[in-house]
This record gives sequence, C-alpha cells and structure tokens, in this order.
Amino acid sequence: MTFSPALVALGRSHMELAHEVILVAAALGLLGILAGLASRRVGAPILLVFLVIGMLAGEDGPGGIPLDDFYSAYLIGSVALAAILFDGGMKTHLSMLRLAAWPAIALAVIGVAVTAGVVAAAVAWVASVPFAMAMLFGAAVAPTDAAAVGALLGRARLALPERVTALLEVESGLNDPMSIFLTIFMIQIITAPASATWSNAALLFAREMIGGTVLGLVGGWVLALVLRRLVVEASTAMVLVLAFSLTLFGLAQVVGTSGFLSIYIAGVITGTTEHRDKAEVAYFMEGFAWLAQIVLFLMLGLLVTPHELVPFIPAGTIIAIVLIVIARPVAVFACLLPFRFAWRESAFASWVGLRGAVPIYLSIIPALADPGRDARLFSGVFVVVVVSLVIQGWTIGTAARLLGFGRAA
Repeated sequence: MTFSPALVALGRSHMELAHEVILVAAALGLLGILAGLASRRVGAPILLVFLVIGMLAGEDGPGGIPLDDFYSAYLIGSVALAAILFDGGMKTHLSMLRLAAWPAIALAVIGVAVTAGVVAAAVAWVASVPFAMAMLFGAAVAPTDAAAVGALLGRARLALPERVTALLEVESGLNDPMSIFLTIFMIQIITAPASATWSNAALLFAREMIGGTVLGLVGGWVLALVLRRLVVEASTAMVLVLAFSLTLFGLAQVVGTSGFLSIYIAGVITGTTEHRDKAEVAYFMEGFAWLAQIVLFLMLGLLVTPHELVPFIPAGTIIAIVLIVIARPVAVFACLLPFRFAWRESAFASWVGLRGAVPIYLSIIPALADPGRDARLFSGVFVVVVVSLVIQGWTIGTAARLLGFGRAA
C-alpha cells in the first residue's frame, strides 16, 4: 500500500494542528492558574481572570483564536457544570442541609422565578423587546453560580453564621434546574405559543424536578452501595465515581429530567457515604472540578467576541445593577422572611448572588435551535455576568464588614 505525497502532507498537517491545539490549550490553562494565583494579591475574582484570559486568546485578542461552535461549547459546558455540581454536592454535609434545606429550596425555586420576573421587566423597558424575550433573558441570569459562590466564600474566610454559609452553598447547587426549566419554557412560548399552556408547564416542571430528584436519589444510592461493597484501588474508585456521575447526568438529560439536579443530589449522597477511598475520591473530584472551572471559563471567554459586546455594555450594565440591587434582594428577603433570618443575614445573602458560567451556558441553548440567533441575548448575558463578578466579587469583604461579619480567625 502506497501513500501519495499529498496524502502524507495532509496527514502531517493534521498531526501538527493536533499538537498545536494541545500546546495552546495546556498553555492557556497554565496561564490561567498562574494569573489566578497572582490575582489573589489584588482580590480579583479568579473566575473573572479566566474569562479575561479566554477573551485575550480569542479572535479579538492577541491570540486570535476563533471559536463560534455553540454545539461544542454546550457539550463542554455540560460536562464541566456536571462535574462542578457533583463536587459541590459531595461538599454539602448533612448538617448544612438540616440548617438550610428549606430556605435554600425556596430561593432556588421561588427566588429564581421572582428574580427572573423583575429582571425581565427591566429588560423589556430598557431594550424595548417583547416580555417573552425579556423573560428568556431573566431566566438565564437568575441563578447564582456554584463555582463562583464557592470560590468566593472559600477565599474570603468570613466569620458568617453557619446557616448563612449553608444557605448560599446549597442554593447555588439547587437553583440551576429552575432556571433551565424557565429557559426551556420561554423558548417554547416564543417558538410554539399554542403548546405553551399552564398544564404543559406543570408537566415540564414535574418531569424536570421530580424526575431529577428520583434519579439523583436512586443513582446516589447505587453509587454508595458500589463504593461500600467493591474492593478496588483508590485510582479505580476515582475514575469509577467520575464515570458513574457523568453517566447519571447523561441518562437524566436523555430521559428528559434535570441532569443538574440529579447529579447534585447524587453528589450529596456520595459525599456522606463512608468507604475506604473516601478521602482520595474527594481530592480527585475537587481537582477535576477545578480543572472543569478553568476549561469552562476559558472556553466562554474564547466564545465571546469583545468588539461585539460594546453596543450592549450600557444596557447590560443597567440590567446588572437592577439584578444586583433590586431583583436579587427582593427575591431573597421575600423567600427568607418566613424562616426568620436576620435582616443583615438576608442582606449579605442578597449581595453574594454572584453570576458565573451558568447564565452564559443557558444563553447558548437558544443558539442550538437557531444559529442565527438574536445576538443580544448572549452578549447581554455576558455583560451582566462580568459586571456581577466585578462588583460583587470585589466587594464581598467590604459588604461583610458593613453588615457586621468579620474575618474568621
């Protein structure tokens, strides 16, 4: 069998391209880690650093790397968020659930809906768009981000009441499914209004939430049983947990339930299960989740074209301020009032409602159905996320001091 010079040259070019992709991807990750460590000296939100590096590596920056493949972005984003949520679930102790389960659920369901509605009213007024489109934007920016909240609280080392910390961490792990439900239902209203009835909404909600909960409980129980009964090396247990969790997430999504809810619940059960490789699995999942955060935020930075954001900065900033100082506080105070949180606890919970990768990820979903999507959704959401990370991420220590919460010893 012989190969023509043209085929050999083509194969060589493909190999060289693969090597270049590996070099660039690894170098961006390394640069992100080093820049993130350096950013701690000035208190910059580390996830914002990854976004900026991704933007600098993109087609408008010195890197000049074009990326407009929304399918690949959705795929990578799904895997990364699944890993982040599973790790977040593993770190959610039963004591945290006992302290804050019901207020966190109220914020994750009712709070997300209230936040989305208030933001939608602002978007409809500022951008002069139909309310359904405005509500799609509101649904995308409503959830807090588990990675952003966890990283921020971990670095700040604040002397917070235990139930406030539990509330913020559990809420950020639970509120993605409600936002995804609202996003999907809003798309249905826009594209097929005749089928967007209250009964269909109730069925969709039940399928997402109840189905995700059941799958998470069953999957978590099965994984816990396997970990207790199966005698394997620690390295095998690490890979087993990762593969099982992603299998559970994929299964939930394929059958039409909430993969994000199921994987978080399974993570909670796995984290509370005693087995001989528990410490090693926890370290491995924490490291993998950290890698997933780096990949996710670098990719989202690459996905955006900075010069296209400029027209959306004024309106996006206004909407971000409405989200931070009106929508989030209204939702938090309303949801926490029945649970007798002190006003300063509710105020701090309002301020730590950071937005991160999830809103940008949700804004990708309409692009999967319509590649010629309205660019205002993706660009506007990106601006809101950046403003949230800058304002809230940089001022958490100041906010804590003003509300009487000092630093932990």
